[in-house]
Amino acid sequence: MEGLLGEKKRVVVVGGGAAGSLIAKTLQDHADVFLIDFNFWGNFRGQANFVGKDEVHLPCSTSNGQYELVAIRLLHELLQDMNFSKYDHILLDYEFCPRNLRVKRKEFYEIPWTNLRSMVEPSFAERTVINHSDYLPNAHVITSAATNITQKEVLTAQGRQIAYDYLVIATGHVDSGPYTKAERLSHYEAGVKIDRLLIAAGLLLASDKLFSGCRARKDKVREINLDRWGGPTGVELAAEIIVDFPDKKVTLVHRGSRLLEFIGEKAGKKAMDWLNSKKVEVILGQSVKLSSVSDGAYETSGGETIIADCHFLCTGNPIGSSWLKDTLLKDNLDMHGRLMVDANLRVRGHNNIFAIGDITDIPEIKQGYLAQAHALVAAKNLRLLIKGENDSKMSTYRPASPMALVSLGRREGVAQVMCLTMGGRVPGMIKSGDLFVGKTRKQLGLKSTLP
Repeated sequence: MEGLLGEKKRVVVVGGGAAGSLIAKTLQDHADVFLIDFNFWGNFRGQANFVGKDEVHLPCSTSNGQYELVAIRLLHELLQDMNFSKYDHILLDYEFCPRNLRVKRKEFYEIPWTNLRSMVEPSFAERTVINHSDYLPNAHVITSAATNITQKEVLTAQGRQIAYDYLVIATGHVDSGPYTKAERLSHYEAGVKIDRLLIAAGLLLASDKLFSGCRARKDKVREINLDRWGGPTGVELAAEIIVDFPDKKVTLVHRGSRLLEFIGEKAGKKAMDWLNSKKVEVILGQSVKLSSVSDGAYETSGGETIIADCHFLCTGNPIGSSWLKDTLLKDNLDMHGRLMVDANLRVRGHNNIFAIGDITDIPEIKQGYLAQAHALVAAKNLRLLIKGENDSKMSTYRPASPMALVSLGRREGVAQVMCLTMGGRVPGMIKSGDLFVGKTRKQLGLKSTLP
């Protein structure tokens, strides 16, 4: 076990997304901070075959593998969440597990709500993809999967046992993708070079296993089908594409009765009117049968046929809590797989374990700025506890009122704040131009612009 050395309290943060990155940065000068972050990535060809450089190898047939088995079980559960249960027999059986199974190390934080812009403007990602080491000079970054939690330590897939005084769970949603900044940027660039609309595999919208890329020549690509989700991701992606490539035929299919169902009807109507004005076809009340795609023909649940060169699946990713099901916190997960927290953002029944971000059961919209708000409240409370202050002095977190800013290209947007809904240039000025990148970089102690 890596012991607790020196006078500083040890804070271990699991998850390097919007919440985890900010709380690690905020506490690095007040505690001995460890950030544990990881990624899964690979191609499936009848077997799990994870390839690449600088990886953690997990040879399942060796005899020294308590932690390897835990990691394999973790991977299996993640794949189940991503609808790959047909590989159960490969991942469950220790003796027959593939010997080349690997888990890639993730070394960066990407501002999560900016990837749609980077898909059509790769240079934008230069500011939004940030190495952990750039903003955590005084913290330890562990690029490995957390596989178990005990009363005193976190276990990783590499076999490390990281002791903690305080623990923060911030694993948000399951993410898969490139694991270095250079590789992430190259994926964005590759997408543009191939097609100007091809999205590098493994973005937050979907894994490469769940969508078909547009690999035709730029001048031959005419239609894009955005399937299944008329939430902010599908609407914002449609807007980004149609603004940069107005000659493309874009179809948005959503199984709900209106767009942006997570906020008010007026906001959804404004988004619909804007998309219609840009000649984006929106089909509501239907979904697309991706299993029956043939020669660019997509069949909807209503019997319609849509002809498209490619599609993007914008249904989001599962909650990143599967790894907790066999840990100390297994009884703290609700029916949706979220960690139940108290008003101070501590996991219920655990005085020294916090949970922040999308993994919590807080009844509010799951958005990046709220995950950051969680991080700041939890960091304040942790600083108090580290100083030995009484629990009664801790700050409480109140669920946010419904508020949303949805970008519609570079200059326009839709906003809902309480009962007020507005569209056009004003909400666009608030979010759409820079997407809060400068503000987020400053929160991490970085310059808002690059040299």
